[in-house]
Amino acid sequence: MDLEKIEGLVKIIENSSLKQFTYKDGDVKITMSKLEHPPVVAAGNGFGQPYMAVTESRESAVQAPEEEEKLFITSPIVGTFYSASAPDVPAYVRVGDRVKRGQTVCILEAMKLMNEIQCEWDCEIEAVLVSNEQKVEYGQPLFRVKRL
Repeated sequence: MDLEKIEGLVKIIENSSLKQFTYKDGDVKITMSKLEHPPVVAAGNGFGQPYMAVTESRESAVQAPEEEEKLFITSPIVGTFYSASAPDVPAYVRVGDRVKRGQTVCILEAMKLMNEIQCEWDCEIEAVLVSNEQKVEYGQPLFRVKRL
């Protein structure tokens, strides 16, 4: 994995409400966590940004059977996230909902076009990672799901 991709992941996590994120590609696993309390830094830092711990590890192909793979429904475009088709209509999905493949989970507005985002798998919504009317980036996780 190249440095540019890692920097992109860091930016996505910084701009989201996620506290921890894990990305796995083959035998490379990257876990990023926002620290609850940033470490003490010498005076004059001036950055004012939240600190993140980034670790990269190589692991064997054998995993514990109880460890489940975390999946995310990500944004295919840059736009504005809408959880429902109108302000007075219930959200397409909520935490705990079981979703079928092809079911609409949200709308992303880009250049005045409303794009329905559909789920790629049968799954259960574990977390909604963005808030209504939030600006989202390409590849940003929108929902954490568990495959059924």
